[in-house]
Amino acid sequence: MTIDVVHDGVGLERALAAQGEGSRAVVMTMGALHAGHLALVRRAHELADHVVVTVFVNPLQFGPTEDLERYPRDLAGDLGRLEPLAVAGDVLFAPSVAEMYPTGDPAVRVSAGPVGELLEGTLRPGHLDGVLTVVLKLLHRIRPQVALFGQKDAQQLAAVRAMVHDLDLPVQVVAVPTVRDDDGLALSSRNAYLSPEQRQRALALVGALRAGERAAAAGAGADEVRAAARQVLAPAVDRLDYVELVDERFVPMGPDASGPGTLLLAGVVGTTRLIDNVPLQVVAPGAVQVRTADTIGG
Repeated sequence: MTIDVVHDGVGLERALAAQGEGSRAVVMTMGALHAGHLALVRRAHELADHVVVTVFVNPLQFGPTEDLERYPRDLAGDLGRLEPLAVAGDVLFAPSVAEMYPTGDPAVRVSAGPVGELLEGTLRPGHLDGVLTVVLKLLHRIRPQVALFGQKDAQQLAAVRAMVHDLDLPVQVVAVPTVRDDDGLALSSRNAYLSPEQRQRALALVGALRAGERAAAAGAGADEVRAAARQVLAPAVDRLDYVELVDERFVPMGPDASGPGTLLLAGVVGTTRLIDNVPLQVVAPGAVQVRTADTIGG
């Protein structure tokens, strides 16, 4: 099946009109598609009648020293990966920077608010503002009922959900689980930068998440969960950016906190910055864990 590939607003409107009636889902990417992206597309086909995939390397979310220029771009390869999944009416929207920002850097941008002021927001100032700005623009242009995002970018997902909620956007945000390679490493377009030796060291992210999971399952508090993950990750990376445990509001969990959380990691291996995360349940030391009927199968 051939996907309708469009590059500008006129082409996009024509393609959307040609889809006719039915629901629409969008999968937003920066290209260099891999199995993780394709999992989003498959899920989109399950949830909507029509699917739009976007490929746009968004300069607003790159800092001045980051890898904007060398970020992998392979539109022909992306199209080849999408076509086996395509159904009639699918659209690939691949705009230029000039198409998305015709007057240059936009004077008005979306603020990510508190979720954009920690972790990625601290290390990459303005990054999440840039993400939300382009997400909002694409939502306006494509007008989907469903937008799908990967759980690997947990902070981005939290920021998008907050924007949709706070700005009353008429779209359902659906998270799709992280897709991993056979060795456990989360799929990322940036994995292509890793040498064989660096890839082996990158597996410390997986080991650190597993260490955090084991600590939480054994009843460790939030600080001990962080420490267990840090002990595995710190010796393997060239720069450790953070090991953090946040609650459902994306607020760091204190030593007495209990409940669902997300353990988040970020570090640099060689020159490649990698992130990963895992959801887990934390029970504060001394707290009584209440098992629900669901957890005991009855």
